[in-house]
Amino acid sequence: MERSAGYLTLLGLLLGLATTLPNKDDWDIYSFHINSTVTSRYATTVITSRVANRMDESKEIEFHVRIPKSAFISKFRMFMDGEVYDGVVKAKEQAVRQYTEAVSRGQSAGIVSSVGRTLEEFKTSVTVAAHKKVTFELTYEELLKRRLGKYELQIHARPMQPVTDFKVDVNINEDAGINFIDIKGGLSTKDLANAITKTETAKQAWIYFYPTVDQQKVCDSCSDNGLNGDLVIFYDVKRDASFGDLVTKDGYFVHHFAPSELPRIPKNVVFVIDQSGSMHGRKMQQTRVALIHILADLAEDDFFGLITFDSDIFHWKRELVQATQKNIDQAKKFAENIQDRGSTDINKAVLEGSRMLNAHPREDSASILILLTDGDPTSGETNPERIQANVRKAIAGKFPLYCLGFGFDVNFEFLEKMSLQNNGLARRIYEDSDANLQLQGFYEEVATPLLTDVTMMYIGGTNLTQTNFSQYYNGSEIVVAGMITDNDIESFVPEVVALSRNSRVTFSNPNATTGTASVDRIQRVWAYLTVKQLMEKELQLSGPEKEKVEKEAMDLSLKYSFVTPLTSMVVTKPPGEDSAVLNKPKEGGSTLPSEPDVGSSVDSSVSSAPPTQRFLLRPANVSLPLCFDLSATNVKLLHQTSRGLNINGEINPEENGGFRSIVINAQSDLSIEVKTTGVTVKEGQTSTHYSSPTQITAGSVTVIIRDKDIDVSFGDVRLVILGHEISGRKFLWPVFRQLPLDNQAAGVLVANLDYEEGAASTIKVKGQEVTVSRSSAVDYSVPTPVTVDCWLLSAQEAFQRPSSDLYN
Repeated sequence: MERSAGYLTLLGLLLGLATTLPNKDDWDIYSFHINSTVTSRYATTVITSRVANRMDESKEIEFHVRIPKSAFISKFRMFMDGEVYDGVVKAKEQAVRQYTEAVSRGQSAGIVSSVGRTLEEFKTSVTVAAHKKVTFELTYEELLKRRLGKYELQIHARPMQPVTDFKVDVNINEDAGINFIDIKGGLSTKDLANAITKTETAKQAWIYFYPTVDQQKVCDSCSDNGLNGDLVIFYDVKRDASFGDLVTKDGYFVHHFAPSELPRIPKNVVFVIDQSGSMHGRKMQQTRVALIHILADLAEDDFFGLITFDSDIFHWKRELVQATQKNIDQAKKFAENIQDRGSTDINKAVLEGSRMLNAHPREDSASILILLTDGDPTSGETNPERIQANVRKAIAGKFPLYCLGFGFDVNFEFLEKMSLQNNGLARRIYEDSDANLQLQGFYEEVATPLLTDVTMMYIGGTNLTQTNFSQYYNGSEIVVAGMITDNDIESFVPEVVALSRNSRVTFSNPNATTGTASVDRIQRVWAYLTVKQLMEKELQLSGPEKEKVEKEAMDLSLKYSFVTPLTSMVVTKPPGEDSAVLNKPKEGGSTLPSEPDVGSSVDSSVSSAPPTQRFLLRPANVSLPLCFDLSATNVKLLHQTSRGLNINGEINPEENGGFRSIVINAQSDLSIEVKTTGVTVKEGQTSTHYSSPTQITAGSVTVIIRDKDIDVSFGDVRLVILGHEISGRKFLWPVFRQLPLDNQAAGVLVANLDYEEGAASTIKVKGQEVTVSRSSAVDYSVPTPVTVDCWLLSAQEAFQRPSSDLYN
């Protein structure tokens, strides 16, 4: 439930960054180069930052960049005093051991974390002697994905200060030929447009972005701190043959298949829309707007269904109907009147959508099921594994399921697994002003099916990536890579068989090309695709099969030095300097894998002082979140005396160690205590402990225990308690999904305060000017923790009252 600005979210502290970040004014980034080379849609990008310490004393110098989420870091190096310090990719467990040895000596962690929709943030630092220099060099790789008829190469520039020698060089090589190329993004507009040079030939393109120091201060998102924005390059290749582009080299091949001159296949589509209470406000409004636009885009030979759900199901029509103008107009009126209410029965809703499609078989058509939800299952069947099994049985491989997860509160891993099990995919919809456009954009990607039951066959091929695809959509692309047995190109016969609108079709091409891509580049495309697909497969498995696939993915990641969710890069630094471990975040994961603990030292000595925990404020009128520390054992999370509701949290003894327990007193004789080991419910003199997934009703309180979180609802309040585990340390994290409707509640998580941006490094709190410093923390209030920057102030300054008022 949305409330006004100022609600608090608990955050873990990133070790080594608890104090003010290194002061960038103490060093000079005198050179910052980004060089990206794209060959046959595979991009290798190198970021090189050269920095000088101009001070008369040693300074900590930071390297801080953002890279695409789809990319794998493959190399990181530092050059200092004639020495080269290389990052080494290791199995995550090995990296943990090396990291643990480092932090036991008080050293700090580098980290890669998710930032926004499309980027991940990488940062590390090193101490540089007076008047000395350091060079940072980071390499990452990605296979560009074709969406809506174009590839997208995103380059983010954020050097943190204007740079005298700033250059972005992009070279695109496509043997198939370049059809068009466009340059967009915040760094391509207005005053920066003339800093861009573009040169094209039939098969190559060069883009140079060389802004002056003055130009680096004037873009829409720029300031005296320099550039902070994207340069986005869109392009597509020429497609003379329906078979696509097949490149072979020294025993490897890559096949790009994207035929376009095909008749569209009529579709049967059912939209399953969450209208539970958590969709209140802008989410529901944006969903209505998007749905109305999507309905208007249906073709007349399409059939469609529309259902909404909370704890019940609401049909527009109980069966699919043709997309005539009359039916579309009626469906739009239904969409306009969707109202949020109730809880969330995902199981019942998706099964009903499946029933509607199964009841409407139609030759020469393609069926699609689209689920939009922002929450976890909270009514009906709530066990994710049983829901996934039910849905898989209902769909039975007959059509794909696409799951759109609205916001960061959604259990994305649950949706992702359910989609992959049913030949679809999951996509996160971000809670921004353009969420309705995100929804429409996704629909456009699947709006025009051209082929179904696509089988990619390669006689004489081995170690192939995925070769079977349920549907192929206009504007997309299927990519398959593999090896040619014994490098016998004469016996290598590729062929594609699929169903078109009216017939079975076969695509073949006896004229495979060698192209300009090196064998190393083709091998890396194969390895990149294989690792990505193994990680998707691993998500769907359990037991020995899961372990086998994990090992295969990890071995390949190690061989090609990819930083993946199964590997880490250990960054070696000069003797006496901080080691660092880089981990790739997993989109939407419920918990972090066993990896270096970025929240606490491994020193287990216990101080007599109360533990310290960092909290975050998110005011609407401040550019960065605010954060403050509380030193306490028990903290008031929410107190509402009018209904006798008290929720308190016991902080772990480790600094920034999360919560050891959460205690909910909902009425005079009802107490619910949540620990990492389970839930204890006390009603009067009766006490019952639960440790496995189940649903409990006690008085007016409903508790749903899942494998990785616990959902507690009472009236207009809903609390989700996330479980995290890092380096074997388990802890809890409370997150309110719905807050009391009145303003009588108090506590750390329900502050309703107004803030304003002041002068440099100041914030106005109730009109009082407060000095703040730059800091950073890890947000554990989401299933996959993310690192955020924040302005640090004291709790007393944040609340304008003694911090002891927040202790229980």
